[in-house]
Amino acid sequence: MAMAKACSTVLPCLLLLAIVSLSLAAADGGGNNSTDPAGQVRLSCGSSASATDSDGRAWDGDSASMFLPSTNAGVAARASYQDPSLPSTVPYMTARVFASSHTYTFLVRPGRVFLRLYFYPADYGNRSASGALFGVTAGGVTLLQDFNASQTALALDAAYLVREFSLNVNSSGRLEVTFAPSPGASSHYAFVNGIEIVPTPDVFTKPVPTFANGGRPDPMPVRADTAFQTMYRLNVGGEAVSPADDSGRFYRTWDTDIPYIFGAAGGVSFEKDSDVTIRYPPSVPPHIAPEGVYASARSMGPTAQINLNYNLTWILPVDAGFYYLLRFHFCEIQDPITRVNQRSFFIYINNQTAQEQMDVIAWSGGIGVPVYTDYLVVTTGSGQMDMWVALHPDLSSRPEYYDAILNGLEVFKLQTYGSNNLAGANPPIPQKQFYQGESKRKSAVAAAVGGTVAGGLLAVLIGCLCACAICRRGRKATSVVVCEPEAIPDKQAHGPPSPTKSSALFKSGQT
Repeated sequence: MAMAKACSTVLPCLLLLAIVSLSLAAADGGGNNSTDPAGQVRLSCGSSASATDSDGRAWDGDSASMFLPSTNAGVAARASYQDPSLPSTVPYMTARVFASSHTYTFLVRPGRVFLRLYFYPADYGNRSASGALFGVTAGGVTLLQDFNASQTALALDAAYLVREFSLNVNSSGRLEVTFAPSPGASSHYAFVNGIEIVPTPDVFTKPVPTFANGGRPDPMPVRADTAFQTMYRLNVGGEAVSPADDSGRFYRTWDTDIPYIFGAAGGVSFEKDSDVTIRYPPSVPPHIAPEGVYASARSMGPTAQINLNYNLTWILPVDAGFYYLLRFHFCEIQDPITRVNQRSFFIYINNQTAQEQMDVIAWSGGIGVPVYTDYLVVTTGSGQMDMWVALHPDLSSRPEYYDAILNGLEVFKLQTYGSNNLAGANPPIPQKQFYQGESKRKSAVAAAVGGTVAGGLLAVLIGCLCACAICRRGRKATSVVVCEPEAIPDKQAHGPPSPTKSSALFKSGQT
């Protein structure tokens, strides 16, 4: 009797434990298909084996995955060529190729995730790289449309592409990612080399960003279900930060800002003083950005009069017609900037004043303490456009130094709510431009070839000039013509047209 009573108590407990275990397995994406205890998923598409990349991340082959049903599963293929610039063979050297639409279904924890899609445009079997034209949707949002990875890679001068999106997974915990060839030609196909899913906290909607509308504070809340695409993530003034060195186990890549600096006036880059420690405050958890971002910076330079005559500017090509969230990371890391009102500056975005009197010490509370601030901007039109980000000293509070500083910059594109779209056009392939040295070599060759002909004509030319001089020797000049060069309009020497509220400072004459 006692034993029967004990069994009646134990069996329900065991059943409940089994249900919980199955639920946790499903939340992790299906047992062995989740390569990270935090619920992260990595699929090396077209591969049948597990492998590790150069950053130490483990990838599961999708051939034996629960995410790849037996029907309409596409074809596993291997790239015909390994570009030397590939950071790793995993996941780039294998691909899953689709002649028709295919959907991967992932079971993940509800909330924010980074979805990263890895593309290596190469020939796969009898399919050429240029024939890959397709779209990608996920979570009901169009991420890519008529995407040509080969053209995009050529335009960016890159061998491979990583497209990163932030999506909000609803309470069902299902994230469906669909690849579909574009209509119009039977040769079009879709492909993907790797799919990575990284759960994250909500790092976008709070604090509420400010609309960059000419310096008038205007908070612009972002809907919790908004999808984002990462356009740029820059470690300003520092070296690139690899995914393995990112904070929060998010495996983000932080690129150097050097390729995007406008003109020759790039300011100066520097690292933190040896006695300065990066101290994250409660308002800036470490997963916002790794220490390497806050431990390096770029400023305008030590000469006040020079700083007053230019803007420290970055040019970032983006897709027109979308809203963008720009996140600026700041941290004072060198003496003597330790007090309020030693360095104050403007932040301009697309010729609009986003922030006046940006004083990092006043915002953060001290040296070595990170702070970040978000701004929203809207763009119009279609195709690609250049986004201008500029800094300039703000003298309104009479700061001790006429300078500006930036440690990191992120640019995120927001989905359009009406069409649930994030897709932009493929970037145009720039016309081939010769390096200066190559142009000089071409000029030298042309001069050598032309020199032979010119030498033969020189004697004839001299003879003609002599004859003309003899004929004109006794003649009296009747007029004198003075040739003046055409008037050349003034050009700005330091970046885009001077933003509102800064033109007066350029001519202030203050020292």
